[in-house]
Amino acid sequence: MIAPALRDAVERWQDGLSALDGSAGATLDAYRRDVLGFLAFMQAHLGGLATAGGLAAVTVGDMRAWMAAERGRGIAARSLARELSAVRNFVRWAARREGFDPSVILSARSPRFRRRLPRPLDVDSARAMLDSVDSQASRPWVAARDLAVLTLLWGCGLRISEALSLTGADAELPQTLRIRGKGGKDRLVPVLPAAARAVARYAAICPYPLGVDGPLFRGVRGGALDQRIVRGTMERARMQLGLPATATPHALRHSFATHLLEAGGDLRTIQELLGHESLSTTQAYTSVNSARLMDVYAKAHPRG
Repeated sequence: MIAPALRDAVERWQDGLSALDGSAGATLDAYRRDVLGFLAFMQAHLGGLATAGGLAAVTVGDMRAWMAAERGRGIAARSLARELSAVRNFVRWAARREGFDPSVILSARSPRFRRRLPRPLDVDSARAMLDSVDSQASRPWVAARDLAVLTLLWGCGLRISEALSLTGADAELPQTLRIRGKGGKDRLVPVLPAAARAVARYAAICPYPLGVDGPLFRGVRGGALDQRIVRGTMERARMQLGLPATATPHALRHSFATHLLEAGGDLRTIQELLGHESLSTTQAYTSVNSARLMDVYAKAHPRG
């Protein structure tokens, strides 16, 4: 059981994250679990840890023991790297308040793992996906709704949570849409005419009144549309089309970025459109393009 003072410290740290960074609830919950798990281990490993200041006693060997224990529980290298990132964030915050040297914990080396490349759909598959979704639902307004949501993901590069956060005030999409993304950061996204038409078509036949403050996209009972419904719609469409399991709503956002890059878009602009904080995240799409180019080369070259 974790000491009350440690739990209080974690709560204060999370309050600060929420206020300053605007971190999403699910992200905060994951951070909380990661840090509490680390503190519980250290409390048992060190034979007691009453306050965050006690982390000053943590050694390199203690950090290795924690990471070994996590791997022993079956935690993958990628997940352990995420846990370590949360722990570092908390310890950095605690060190400023408790006045201890956090260098041992902050310098702990993350486990190496192969970064997964985005799995975008090619243009033909993305179009086929939208066509399939448009003809899938038995109710015309539901089909129009699903098509509008997925068109926003592919045509504007929105995250599914961003698309579903739109309100009735957005029923007539402007040429440029202001989106609040991760960390509460705003970005401006150009709206393609196809996306504006798809949303307008849905709004015109939706059987529920779309008040300016209410959700734009509605479920069949009139409440806010759930992400799981959108994922299920795409799952049925990809099975119908014989597409891989990686053909998810988020793959349409990846497709937006990849198709822009293939059309000559520069990385900095794509970074801004996607709302990536780091350019290195956006650079993953150059690896996708390189992988595709080598695949085409291997199949087309006469000596391939």
